[in-house]
Amino acid sequence: MIICFSGTGNSLYVANELSARLGDDIVSLPVDKPGEIRPADGRIIWVFPVYSWGIPPVLKKWISRLNIPGAHKLPHFAVMTCGDDVGKTDETWRTALSHRGWIGRDTFSVQMPNTYVMMKGFDVDPIEVAQQKIEASGSRIDHIAEMLRKIISNFSPENDVYINDLVRGRFAGIKTGIIYPWFKRFAMSPKPFFANEECISCGICAQSCPLGNIKMVDGRPQWSDNCAFCLRCYHICPRHAVSYTNATAGKGQSRLLIDLVKK
Repeated sequence: MIICFSGTGNSLYVANELSARLGDDIVSLPVDKPGEIRPADGRIIWVFPVYSWGIPPVLKKWISRLNIPGAHKLPHFAVMTCGDDVGKTDETWRTALSHRGWIGRDTFSVQMPNTYVMMKGFDVDPIEVAQQKIEASGSRIDHIAEMLRKIISNFSPENDVYINDLVRGRFAGIKTGIIYPWFKRFAMSPKPFFANEECISCGICAQSCPLGNIKMVDGRPQWSDNCAFCLRCYHICPRHAVSYTNATAGKGQSRLLIDLVKK
C-alpha cells in the first residue's frame, strides 16, 4: 500500500507512477476515518514532499494518530519528493515511525518541480526546468520500483541493513538539524496568507484545502491555524490571488501537476 500526502501534485504524481509499476493501492492523506487504512500489499510505502529538509509536520502528526492494523509487523519505505535535495529527512521520518513502534527501512528521493515560494530567494522553476524534472522522473521511478521489488522479495524482519538512495545535498546535518527546526517554528505560520486584489471570490482555495483550513467570509478567503503549509491554495488559484506577506510578489505558480490534487 502507498500512503501519500501531496500539496501541489508532485508527490501524488510519483505515487500514481509507483502504483502503476507495483500494483499497490494508494491512500491519500488526510483520510476521513483513520481506521480505513488496511494494508493489503504486505508493505507500506510512504510518499511525501520534503519540507525544508525534514518531513511535513502534518505528516508527523498523522503518523502519530493513524490506525493501521499490523503496521508494526510490516516493512515501511519512503519515497520523498524534493526540488533539489533532502538533507536527512529520512532520519526525521524514521524517528516519527519509531514512536509508534514501526520500522522505517529503505528510503528514496525524486527531484520534482520546486514549489516553495514563501521566502525571499525561493521561487518556482522555469517552466522548461519543471518539465524536464517531470520527464526525468520516469526513469528514476522505474529504478525505485525495481529496487523495491528486489528489497521486498528478499525481505526479512531480522535484516537491519537498508539503503538510503537519496540526494542529501551539502551540509545535510545543518539543514535538517538546524534549519528544519527553525523553519517549523518561525516560517510556517498561516497568518500572513491573504487574498490580493485579483481575488474573484471563486472559493477554489477553500474547496481545495486538504485540512479545510480556509473559509470564505464575505466572499474573501480567511485562513485559520490548522494549516499543512502545503501551498496548494497558492498554486491552485486561477488568478494568482493568494499572497503571503510581500514574499510572493512577482513569483510564479507551479501548475503542471496541480490538477491531480483537485480529484
